[in-house]
Amino acid sequence: MKYFEDEVHSGNWDEVERYLSGFTKVDDNRYSMKIFFEIRKQKYLEALDKHDRSKGVEILVKDLKVFATFNEELFKEITQLLTLENFRENEQLSKYGDTKSARAIMLVELKKLIEENPLFRDKLQFPNLKNSRLRTLINQSLNWQHQLCKNPRPNPDIKTLFVDHTCGQPNGARAPSPANMPLLGSLPKVGGFPPLGAHGPFQPTPALVSMPLAGWMSNPTTVAHASVSGGGAIGLGVGAPSMPGIPILLHSVISSSSYLVVL
Repeated sequence: MKYFEDEVHSGNWDEVERYLSGFTKVDDNRYSMKIFFEIRKQKYLEALDKHDRSKGVEILVKDLKVFATFNEELFKEITQLLTLENFRENEQLSKYGDTKSARAIMLVELKKLIEENPLFRDKLQFPNLKNSRLRTLINQSLNWQHQLCKNPRPNPDIKTLFVDHTCGQPNGARAPSPANMPLLGSLPKVGGFPPLGAHGPFQPTPALVSMPLAGWMSNPTTVAHASVSGGGAIGLGVGAPSMPGIPILLHSVISSSSYLVVL
């Protein structure tokens, strides 16, 4: 959410939509539709505020015309803004401030819509992790690899994390061979995740269909909805068994590497 907010404040609209599209599409539900509408509306008004008519027309045709399917009259009113020297001459937009304040007001609306959108449930906060969680996972992985050695050494020399470890090879490593992993067949099968929520066919929200031109100003949402429980983030309850084999010191491996291991 922090990244999304930063991109909105910066007006990086292409990145805002690209990032948002990883979670939802414009016609998924009424909340998603309103989110994309607010973003494209702001993008359009900023182009008009810069007197960039050609950019405004491009946004109107490529980004906003999709909403004409649900309210043709609103789309006509939007189009008429192009004829004004300053869109603030329109009574409904007379209180539109500068770009910075307009983005801040819109972001308040977007955050409410995202929190209410069922598709974002359990995706708005990270699970609680210990600071040493990544180190623990790496340690378990290296211990497991070391157990596969025919004659495990008491003090294995591991200098890299980017190839699989094996005793007796240069740098204590071997080229990865996922096709020949001996323990692959013994891994338990994990059942599919439960659905995040059943959603019926997309229906245009009445608030959007009946939206007057005042809808171009960000206001607290009026869409009725059931409260979304906090729920917490989904945790993967797959525990890796501790291996009683020879402990492997990771500090020297990680600190001597010039790379960053990302989980």
